[in-house]
Amino acid sequence: MNYQDSGYGIQDTGGRRAATVSRILCPVSSKGFTLLELIVVIIVISILVGELLKRAPYYQEQAEKTVVEQTAVAMQTSLTMRVASLMVHGAVTEKELKALAADNPINWLQSKPNNYAGEFFNPAPDTVKPGQWMFDLKSRDLIYVVDLSGHFTPGKDGRKWIRFHVKFEYETSPGGAAGGNKGLTSALFEPTERYHWLD
Repeated sequence: MNYQDSGYGIQDTGGRRAATVSRILCPVSSKGFTLLELIVVIIVISILVGELLKRAPYYQEQAEKTVVEQTAVAMQTSLTMRVASLMVHGAVTEKELKALAADNPINWLQSKPNNYAGEFFNPAPDTVKPGQWMFDLKSRDLIYVVDLSGHFTPGKDGRKWIRFHVKFEYETSPGGAAGGNKGLTSALFEPTERYHWLD
């Protein structure tokens, strides 16, 4: 009896199946990674990890900037709501607006940020740890001390912090005489000085 291998099992020449082992499903030998291929893979992974580690501080600084901007937006929203409430109650007077401008904006929030350090009189940047907010009782500014400042360009004072204050803008009523009553046009929570951060 003669046998031949058809690739789907060993069969005899009469067409009868003599074995059930397939060389397709069970190859005789399998080839693994060569040493060269393994070295190439390790080099590629090392390059990718190196690039990620090099960019990590940039992404961390970008995240810090985003959180600061989100907090400033929350302050702006709270200020707008307070002014709107005064308008509804007919209490938008110069006295009320001055009091609002001198208030600590942190008090407007439902909950204080975890990185709020408190109120200080005429503080310096090293009064609190970098990455914290504080309120200046002298200037009535809310201050954020920048932590990751690799791409931060401060304002005129040269200090690595951002000072925010409340600013009201007015406009003379149409048809009003010079020196007449001025109407409130906007209430802004904005930096006291221009700064550049990852721009």
